[in-house]
Amino acid sequence: MRLKKYKLGELIELCDERNSDNQYKLSDVKGISTEKAFIDTKANMDGVSLESYKVVNPREFSYVSDTSRRGDKIALAFNNSNKAVLISSIYTTFKCNRNDLLIPEFLFMFFNRPEFDRYARFNSWGSARETFSWEDFCDIDITLPSIEQQRKYVDIYLAHQNNLAVYQSKAEELKMVCDGYIEELRRKMPIERIGEYIFRYSEKNTEKAIDDVVGLSTEKKFRVAQSRVNRNELGGYKIVHPLDIAYVPTTDTWKVLAFAVNNIEKDVVVSPIYEVFKTIGKLKSDYLAIWLKREEFDRYARYNSWGSARENFTFEEMQEVRIPIPDESVQQAIIDLYLVYEDRKAVAIQLKEQLSKICPVLIRGSLTE
Repeated sequence: MRLKKYKLGELIELCDERNSDNQYKLSDVKGISTEKAFIDTKANMDGVSLESYKVVNPREFSYVSDTSRRGDKIALAFNNSNKAVLISSIYTTFKCNRNDLLIPEFLFMFFNRPEFDRYARFNSWGSARETFSWEDFCDIDITLPSIEQQRKYVDIYLAHQNNLAVYQSKAEELKMVCDGYIEELRRKMPIERIGEYIFRYSEKNTEKAIDDVVGLSTEKKFRVAQSRVNRNELGGYKIVHPLDIAYVPTTDTWKVLAFAVNNIEKDVVVSPIYEVFKTIGKLKSDYLAIWLKREEFDRYARYNSWGSARENFTFEEMQEVRIPIPDESVQQAIIDLYLVYEDRKAVAIQLKEQLSKICPVLIRGSLTE
């Protein structure tokens, strides 16, 4: 098989199209993640003119030259959609200019390898801020097989990508259906104060019989405790029984309420600063959790958090939350639907991880077959 080595600068060129006529709007503005994707921007766009923003057309690339604050990865993305997006003017945009030698999707696979991230970080320079310059970017060595060979492996990659897109789409459809049921309940049923249906307890692990210590994440799940745990002090930790709920009262650190339902099917222990409660009566904990996972609840919790040094969403404030509470059979139907959505989302996450891992394999295969 015939292979040829190039400098990347021989195959790409800078793009500098600006949104000078304001053709593109705020909804088109994107950020760039180290997961090699365009994402919704996190910047405050109030009053910002979009005229200087760069346009990234379909099959064009963009990257963030500043690599010092992004761990071991470089933020880069490829516009594989059929419409243009807007990005900050400080980002670098480029495209392939030798389509007879290099397929853009093959180049994106090349960028989706740990080797590329390591190279970019190693070749970043600066004192206050390390950057991977355009000149160094163009100096990258790339070995290419024939266009036909590239297409063969790009097709494999795109097949995996399409499979991921299907799972993501199905997961989002299920979420929309679930949200639709929630909104229908809100319209048709009276809302009730949940304080009548939740009971706070503080059962300590005094016998130290439970050593499964968990923390809480902003993903609304239990996770391995991030801070160092003194096993000699586990007697002061709080027990969370199966199907009960724990949450972190402090909201000013993460700007959301970190909580989880214990679906581990065994007792666990959490930090004594956490609040722990169970649902009673007709309210199911997993149904309540669906409401607590909504973005509107995070906004509610932040708005109703109080304190000087730290802002806390107290249990008393939790009791004041109001939601519609239908019959248990209806709650269970919504829970079952939401669990299917969660399963689909988990599969999509696994497929996404596999997709990132397959790129080094495909690039290597295209060069050695």
